[in-house]
Amino acid sequence: MQYRIDGTPLPVVSCTLAAGETMITESGGMAWMSPNMRMETTGGGMGRMLGRMFSGESLFLNRYTAVGGEGMIAFASSFPGSIMPVEIAPGSGLICQKKAFLASEAGVELSVFFQKKLASGLFGGEGFIMQRLSGRGTAFLEIDGHAMEYQLAAGQSLVVDTGYLAAMSDSCSIEVVTVPGVKNMLFGGEGIFNTVVTGPGRIVLQSMPVSAMAGALRPFFPTSGS
Repeated sequence: MQYRIDGTPLPVVSCTLAAGETMITESGGMAWMSPNMRMETTGGGMGRMLGRMFSGESLFLNRYTAVGGEGMIAFASSFPGSIMPVEIAPGSGLICQKKAFLASEAGVELSVFFQKKLASGLFGGEGFIMQRLSGRGTAFLEIDGHAMEYQLAAGQSLVVDTGYLAAMSDSCSIEVVTVPGVKNMLFGGEGIFNTVVTGPGRIVLQSMPVSAMAGALRPFFPTSGS
């Protein structure tokens, strides 16, 4: 599989597949494709279907295979931001926010990831349930806004505001901490909780989460009755 990412701020990734190669995406993820791409909708078993439902994704995945020769398929972003290619390999999986997965090669496996600590899911902004990408192959993630990457050493941490964590290596851990000081909580404008991500591993942060975009636009929406 070869790919090219074009466009900003609503990018699209165009993938060229050799005959017999397959890509997977969430239901409705395909934007356009060549006529020789064959689609097959699959659930992958009841357990995986329920896991995708709890993680906020669709129950079914679509598999697209190039038949009879080289094929092309494109997947478009649904929000202004970036499309990030990531390489998944055995022993180096990736944990992603809900809705981050756009498409991948067929060797990548999607499953549900539960935060070990309930508080991390309820208050951390990334959600109690996230996505895990494992297996082998190239996957494409949707990032809200611009993507920033950091490589954390063992024991090294980064404090992240709610919603700005897009993805992390499955070797990283998450802990939710309260913002110190009552005045800071009430008047600091940063909320009550922060997420502390600790290495070792790679983390991907996003500059404009959907929730932050919605908050920025809310004052401009007409109120009911006006």
